[in-house]
Amino acid sequence: MIFVLYNRSTFPAMIVWASAAVSLDGYIDDTTSRRLVLSGTKDWEQVRALRAECDAVLVGAETIRKDNPALVTRSEKLREKRTAQGKPADPVKVTVSASGRLDPQARFFTEGTGRKIVIVGTGASPEHLAALRRVATVIVAKTDPITPETILQLLSQEGIRTLFIEGGTRILTQFLTADAIDYLRMATAPFFVGDSHAPRFVHAGRFPHNKDRRMHLLSTQAVGDMSVAIYALKASAEDYARMEQAITLAAQCPPSKGAYSVGAVIVTEDGQVFTGYSRETAPTNHAEEEAILKAIRAGSRLTGATVYSSMEPCTTRKSKPASCSELIILHRMKRVVFAAYEPPTFVTCLGEAVLRQAGIEVTILSDLAQKALDVNRHLAK
Repeated sequence: MIFVLYNRSTFPAMIVWASAAVSLDGYIDDTTSRRLVLSGTKDWEQVRALRAECDAVLVGAETIRKDNPALVTRSEKLREKRTAQGKPADPVKVTVSASGRLDPQARFFTEGTGRKIVIVGTGASPEHLAALRRVATVIVAKTDPITPETILQLLSQEGIRTLFIEGGTRILTQFLTADAIDYLRMATAPFFVGDSHAPRFVHAGRFPHNKDRRMHLLSTQAVGDMSVAIYALKASAEDYARMEQAITLAAQCPPSKGAYSVGAVIVTEDGQVFTGYSRETAPTNHAEEEAILKAIRAGSRLTGATVYSSMEPCTTRKSKPASCSELIILHRMKRVVFAAYEPPTFVTCLGEAVLRQAGIEVTILSDLAQKALDVNRHLAK
């Protein structure tokens, strides 16, 4: 499952995964001419399955030159799954090269049925651009250097919503130091490289995650003989605890054939907590509305508050003049966290987009989405 987690106001609404495998002493390769194989069969199976869930996979130009990866979906089962979801069998392949100096015969370009995109700098030579345009879509970035923000903006314009970064070191360092990664999958191989000249996972840099801002560990797992940890870089343990609380509240809703069961928790700037669930005090009240009404009655200040909702706040509503998204904006709340997008069963909900356009931070924890949707099994059709 792809976890959605987005709260960047300067980046487009895109889910960014990064994946890396390292030795026990933190190296991704050795100094020999042969590629160091860190991952075992089971680890590769997980990586390929995760890649297949994304719209696009990104690697740096140096990775193409050195490792010559194909980055295609080999598994027929995964290809059939993507096709059944209305996606191409292979994810879009993306690379970034300021110079455009890439071999058009590299497997990145020659293998797979998916689209290939190359983002180049303004200084790329016409000769290189002409060669690349025969095998890929070439996009010239307007910024120098090419930043993660530029990359994500350009890919968003190409319809990419989920991006899987597989390296190399420069790309990973750029995205991590820019705080542009939502989830990080780290696999550790059970051996040492033992060479201080070997390449490491990242270069030196100013990373936003340090001893004062630790990443949130979502899971650890033994995969073959490797250990795999998945970190959320944009959410905290409190975010997950409050969302579990909201989903528990959703289960208390009186069932309705014409509306979803949703739970909500509001945490004000001064730490006050207000809860609500759909139809708690009136048949047409929504969960966020119930929590807001309780806060107003208590005389609490909602400016700067965080709202945790089990489902995306509504933007279209027949029963009331103001949607939940409009109420959140009206009360100048700072942040919204939700688990599941609202399916288009009754209306088309644009809560995420409307809230972001209003300057409100949005975080989506879709690893909890199924729990939020399970409460609404009566609307499964």
